[in-house]
Amino acid sequence: MDKTIAINKPVSVSSKIRDYAQLTKMRLALLVVFSAAMAFLIGTPGELDWGKFALLLLGGFLVTGSANAINQIMEKDLDKLMDRTLSRPLPDSRMKAVEAIVVAIVFGIAGLLILTIFMNIASGILGLIALVSYTILYTPLKKITPFAVFVGAFPGAIPPLLGWVAATNQFSIEAWVLFSIQFLWQFPHFWAIAWVMNDDYKKAGFELLPSKGGRDKSSAFQAFVYAFSLIPIGFTPYFFSLAGVTSMVIITCAGLMFTWQAWKLYSECSLKAARQLMFGSFIYLPVVQIAIVLNKI
Repeated sequence: MDKTIAINKPVSVSSKIRDYAQLTKMRLALLVVFSAAMAFLIGTPGELDWGKFALLLLGGFLVTGSANAINQIMEKDLDKLMDRTLSRPLPDSRMKAVEAIVVAIVFGIAGLLILTIFMNIASGILGLIALVSYTILYTPLKKITPFAVFVGAFPGAIPPLLGWVAATNQFSIEAWVLFSIQFLWQFPHFWAIAWVMNDDYKKAGFELLPSKGGRDKSSAFQAFVYAFSLIPIGFTPYFFSLAGVTSMVIITCAGLMFTWQAWKLYSECSLKAARQLMFGSFIYLPVVQIAIVLNKI
């Protein structure tokens, strides 16, 4: 009797919300939307249109959530092999693939329509490019080659580009400055994560560190090179009038700190240093984007 009751117990609203949050990788989606939102604020001339801003957040979240859901649908059998993903709703059988597919389709179409209708056609196209390249290119490549990280850096850098275009309706040099910073940032960011999660990734056949040796000096050095490149690229917002002197100093300090953390990883090749670089990457990008936004105030 007890077993029957447990099996037939209805799913609660709160548990279903948690499952959808996991399916769409809500925390990651919010970080992506944050980049688009910051670029929208930076690019908005004059007074902010709060309604349009809210629609950008909604449309961006739906498209990102759709991409993340498709990623989990494609990798549901692989997710069963890794400790950090086996409790997700699909590998844990709390959600059927059909339900996840419906969610992904509805979110994707709704998000793209919002971006196209309420922003502009260019924003909708950028959202579509990010969605398709993340799911059709990056996701399957993860099983084949570490080059997947380079491919994935393109859709990963689209949010600030999209946010700027949504605000200004143009692909100006400032948009590409914001794109470039986020593009370069992704390499030390993701390789730090891959270093920490390397043992788990290997269970699913993912070899995402840039060196064949995995956690070695070569992988750490490449992470350092990309982190270091953020120092000179950090001056470009100032040169293109996106940032003032104070903002430039903040961005430079953030780049120096991030580079120092990458150097520690190269020097030590330790999990501790990789975790420090990983958490440092979560701090670097918001600090840079907020510094540029504050320059407008």
